[in-house]
Amino acid sequence: MIAVPGTALAAADRPSCPIPADAKSRTDEPAEGYKALKGVRLHYLPKGFTHGELVVDEHDGLTEYGYLWSDDRDDMDRKRKMLWVRVVCWPEARTLAQLKKAPLQLGTFGHAKLAKIGGRKVLTKEGDGALGPGRYAGWLQREGVIVTVMASEPLVPQLGQIIRWIKL
Repeated sequence: MIAVPGTALAAADRPSCPIPADAKSRTDEPAEGYKALKGVRLHYLPKGFTHGELVVDEHDGLTEYGYLWSDDRDDMDRKRKMLWVRVVCWPEARTLAQLKKAPLQLGTFGHAKLAKIGGRKVLTKEGDGALGPGRYAGWLQREGVIVTVMASEPLVPQLGQIIRWIKL
């Protein structure tokens, strides 16, 4: 993803969008902890992450704000730990079903199934392609605000706990 200047500022003008006005893409080593995403409370974060990346992007009428935690393993290593939590501000989002048609560039929900994970009604699917193996889930937090989570295979057993404790 490519950061666009002024992205966070435009998102901050929308009151329902929790993206901070001063958010800028960056890479962190070591990874930030549970406070990496300002405005997003992540009360449960698995241990073992060494790298982090904050991504802020704007395209197709939506704004994305997310953090990717990962460890030192190669991308192809099935034991690699990777967690991506993203908030998407998309004014057209009114129902969970609309998530299937959201103009996301990475982590789309075209063939996702409805499930209940971490006490939330979510769309979910197996991770594939650029996201790698694992489980991908997303839900409508409130009108205009979507939250997505991608957990690599080693973190899938903790996905319910991760999702349950995300608060905006």
